Amino acid sequence: MSIAHHVYTAVDCANPEPLARFYAEITGWEVGELEDSEDKVEWVDLFHDGVRMMAFQKVANYIPPTWPEGPVPQQLHFDFHVKDLDIGESKILAIGATKHAVQPGTNFRVYLDPEGHPFCLVKNPQ
Repeated sequence: MSIAHHVYTAVDCANPEPLARFYAEITGWEVGELEDSEDKVEWVDLFHDGVRMMAFQKVANYIPPTWPEGPVPQQLHFDFHVKDLDIGESKILAIGATKHAVQPGTNFRVYLDPEGHPFCLVKNPQ
């Protein structure tokens, strides 16, 4: 029997609300209620069918990862499955992602979110 029944990921960042809205666009999940004004927001949740799925927490002096090399490791990244890489790419670029210069594979592509966290689109036709 497992210890936990759900994975809930919190992401460090400088600006939780815009980053939560970016990932809400990718996933279709809903941004939770904000308790403070935008400049004071410390934590933002994303919900799917009423279940907390991700959170974004403000970190003072946030420094983005320097993947694939450099002094700040990525520590984790997200893989989002898409049926078509080209269509997925055009949509995420339109909402503020940047295509990373390093592209090590053919069935996935690496991007940076607006705060510099690496993430991938992975071709999965299902």
